[in-house]
Amino acid sequence: MNTVKGSIVKAVAGREKNGFFVVLDCDSVFAYIADGKRRKVEKPKKKKLIHISPTGSVIEGSIKTNPQITTFGDSPGNLLLR
Repeated sequence: MNTVKGSIVKAVAGREKNGFFVVLDCDSVFAYIADGKRRKVEKPKKKKLIHISPTGSVIEGSIKTNPQITTFGDSPGNLLLR
């Protein structure tokens, strides 16, 4: 599965290993990810695509604030970002 803007991904390497993040932007080599708590939307983590694994979930709409990311994790059935 391709990594696109709004995708929920799991980090498979680095300090963030096993953490869930939302992709804010993506190019052919890197994805910019945030979780709304440790990594804010204002300063996303630049991570190579080979170091993340897509979960198959995508957040519809725009992601502009940290509460939008964290409230997605709080909704029923979407306990990934807690």
